[in-house]
Amino acid sequence: MTDPSDFSSRARGALFGLAIGDALAMPVHWYYDRAALRADYGLVDRYLAPKNPHPGSILWRSSYQAPNARGEILHDQAVFWGQRGIHYHQFLEAGENTLTLQLASLLQDSLLEKGGYDFDDYTRRYLDFFTTPGRHRDTYIEECHRGFFLNYAQGKKPNRCAVEGKHIGGLPGIVPLAVFYRNDPPSALRFAQQHLSLTHAGSATAEAARLVVDLILEVLGGADLLSVIRDRHARQTSPYLGFPLERWLKEPAEHIIGPHLSPACYLADSVPATIYLAAKYHDSPHEGLIANTMLGGDNVHRGAVLGALLGAANGEEAWPLKWREGLLRQPSLLPQMSQDLRDATS
Repeated sequence: MTDPSDFSSRARGALFGLAIGDALAMPVHWYYDRAALRADYGLVDRYLAPKNPHPGSILWRSSYQAPNARGEILHDQAVFWGQRGIHYHQFLEAGENTLTLQLASLLQDSLLEKGGYDFDDYTRRYLDFFTTPGRHRDTYIEECHRGFFLNYAQGKKPNRCAVEGKHIGGLPGIVPLAVFYRNDPPSALRFAQQHLSLTHAGSATAEAARLVVDLILEVLGGADLLSVIRDRHARQTSPYLGFPLERWLKEPAEHIIGPHLSPACYLADSVPATIYLAAKYHDSPHEGLIANTMLGGDNVHRGAVLGALLGAANGEEAWPLKWREGLLRQPSLLPQMSQDLRDATS
C-alpha cells in the first residue's frame, strides 16, 4: 500500500511540476540557438521575464485572420503578428504560465466546480477564454487553437472543430485529469482522450496521451519512474518508445536532444525526448527541468509534461520552495489534494 501522505505529495508534485516546467522555460521558449539562449539569459535556474527582441522568433511568419467575430481570438495582440523579433510571451511576468497552462488552469477550475470532468462546461470556458478581450496577455496562440476557431467561425459545432494534432502542446492539458482521476485509471484515460478531442484530432496525439497518462498513473501509484519507463521500453508498448534508451542514458542530454531528437514541438521527436529526459533525471527533478529549459526548442510544453512526470515520481518536496511559491498562480487542484490527504489520514 502506498502511504497516503506520499500519495498526496506525488499528486501535488505532479501539479507543481506541470506549472513549474512551463514557467521556468517560458522566457527562453523556442530558442533553437543555445549559444544565443545563454547569451541572453545565462543559466535559467529561476523564473525570469522574457525579453524583446527574441533573436529566433518566427512569429513574423505566422498569420491568423478572423473570418468574423466568432473567430476573433488575437484581440490586442494582433498587431504583433507578422513583426520580426517579437517574443512569443512578451507580456508575461517571471513565474507566469503560458497560454497552454492557463488553459490547464481552466480545466482545474472546472473539475473543482463540477466535481469531475464536464466536457460542455470546459468548452464554454474555452470559448469564453479566447473570445473575451483581456482574458490573457500571451501573444502567441498555437496552431491547434487557430484551426479550431477558423472552423468555429464557419459555424461548426465546438465538438467538430478540432484539427489534426501533431504537436506536444496538447499533452500538458491532460495532466490535471490524470491527477484528479488517479484512483480511477479507466476514467482518467477516457476523459483525457475526450478532452484532447476538442482541439487535437487524430491517432498520433491520442497515442501520445495514452502513454503520458499511463506513466503518470503508475508513478502516482508508487511505481519507480525509471523502472516503469524501462519496462515499457523493453515491451515496446508505444511507438514513441522506439529509441535506444540505455545507450542514450549514458550520454549528456545535449548530445541527444538536437543531434538525435529534434527539440521542436512535433510529437515524433518531442514525446521521445520527454520520456528520455524523464528517465535520465528520474531522481533529479530540479536538475531535469533546468536541463530541459537550457535545451531550448519547445522546452515549455516538453518541460510541463516532464515536470509532471518528475513531480509524480518525487513528490512536492522535490521542487524548491522558491519555485513553488514563485508561481504567479498556484495550481487550482492543490487544495483538493491536501483535503484528500486529511481524509485519508483521519
